[in-house]
Amino acid sequence: MTHAGECLVRGTGDLGVVIERGAGSLVVVDTTKHTSLFQVKGLGDLSHASAVYSRDARYAYIFGRDGGLSKIDLLCGILVKRVVQGGNSIGGAISQNGRLIAVSNYEPGGVKVFSADDLELVADIPATRISKGKGSKTVGLVDAPGQRFVFSLFDSGEIWVADLSNPRSPAIQRFRNIGRQPYDALISPDGRYYIAGLFGEDGLVLLDLWHPKQGARRILDHYGKGEQKLPVYKMPHLEGWAFAGERAFLPAVGHHEVLVVNSRDWREAGRIQVHGQPIFVMARPDGRQIWVNFAFPNNDTIQVINTETLKIIKTFKPGKGALHMEFTPRGEEVWISVRDQDRVKIYDTHSLELIDSLPADKPSGIFFTARAHKTGL
Repeated sequence: MTHAGECLVRGTGDLGVVIERGAGSLVVVDTTKHTSLFQVKGLGDLSHASAVYSRDARYAYIFGRDGGLSKIDLLCGILVKRVVQGGNSIGGAISQNGRLIAVSNYEPGGVKVFSADDLELVADIPATRISKGKGSKTVGLVDAPGQRFVFSLFDSGEIWVADLSNPRSPAIQRFRNIGRQPYDALISPDGRYYIAGLFGEDGLVLLDLWHPKQGARRILDHYGKGEQKLPVYKMPHLEGWAFAGERAFLPAVGHHEVLVVNSRDWREAGRIQVHGQPIFVMARPDGRQIWVNFAFPNNDTIQVINTETLKIIKTFKPGKGALHMEFTPRGEEVWISVRDQDRVKIYDTHSLELIDSLPADKPSGIFFTARAHKTGL
């Protein structure tokens, strides 16, 4: 492993970071050579951390659960700057032009927007107040074309679209009464559709960002209605939705199912019975396979689904705490964090066999620099 501060002279296209949730650190990795380059410490509570990248893919911005926002130099392996901008944070996004970083907060509620250059506060967008001094939790924050950020308000049942064309004076469009407790959301790869999941009731909510005046509408309004639900051990991550051709694949809340949706009309097209409650449902970049991991107590298992036949083609067990998956940019490999083994395991997506592994301290999120050029990631 290279010593921090010994800056590398190389491209960043095959780099990434692995979050070490227990240690409050991350490891910068080389996805071509399967090596660790740097460990960066002092990043606070990373129990629910996520990352986005600058347009040149040199800098990673890490969103910590404790409200910390950290800027990491991948080529030097150093923490450039860290600010604690809230009390309990749940993710963030980078703007279309790469100049703004937005962070969504449980505490105090709302979204704060920072300069990507120096992490100085640019805008503060308080959420709808639900009690004295307390704003609604904000979730499902994504970037959208047109210098916009879109997010959901868990407690007040809303979707907001914030236009940051003038960063010092955001223009907010509010969509109210969308449903009970939107818990997470995603944006389609083309940046057109924003879809929020509902924890308080069955179904999801879709907002067409090309035609926002049509308002938010319900889709899959009765999936699971009337069926006996299982306890929800961990909320699915809708940012792990898979889009493959004209189908979308998503985790069903409280069910051992992956839902199949026709992305032309957003109607249910099928269900796939799986090993447990799915967390991430992710497509290989060519759309030929879907890889699924699961909540406790089935979090030692991964299943692979063929998107043509909708059949499970392999079930295997990387180990307890298989928390996160990340495909290399063209999809020849998938990296899987196995928290309870302190390993990241690397699988060939053609042979479906283990080909390598790397040590990491209680790894969770894995984020590669290819995300720098994708909307919503």
